[in-house]
Amino acid sequence: MVNVPKERKTYCAGKCKKHALHKVTQYKAGKASNFAQGKRRYDSKQMGFGGQTKPVFHKKAKTTRKVVLRLECKKCKTKKQLCIKRTKHFELGQKSAQSGHQY
Repeated sequence: MVNVPKERKTYCAGKCKKHALHKVTQYKAGKASNFAQGKRRYDSKQMGFGGQTKPVFHKKAKTTRKVVLRLECKKCKTKKQLCIKRTKHFELGQKSAQSGHQY
């Protein structure tokens, strides 16, 4: 379980050129375009008779994902990405439940 704070003071390579507060969010890939060359080629190859033309991947080996953080400078709004290690569970700024007995 990785718990990352929602704000982080780190170096800003934009206009600031010094350490500044950054807003932290998790990177999420955008929607795939229907007009990218690979998608156009795949669709034209799939048309007509003949079934599936390209291999469908089944041998998934990894159980975790590499987490990518998106840091946005609060002053100059410059964005940068920071990759952290593999993890199954990832949280942004949530208070972790204390283990053991609570009164």
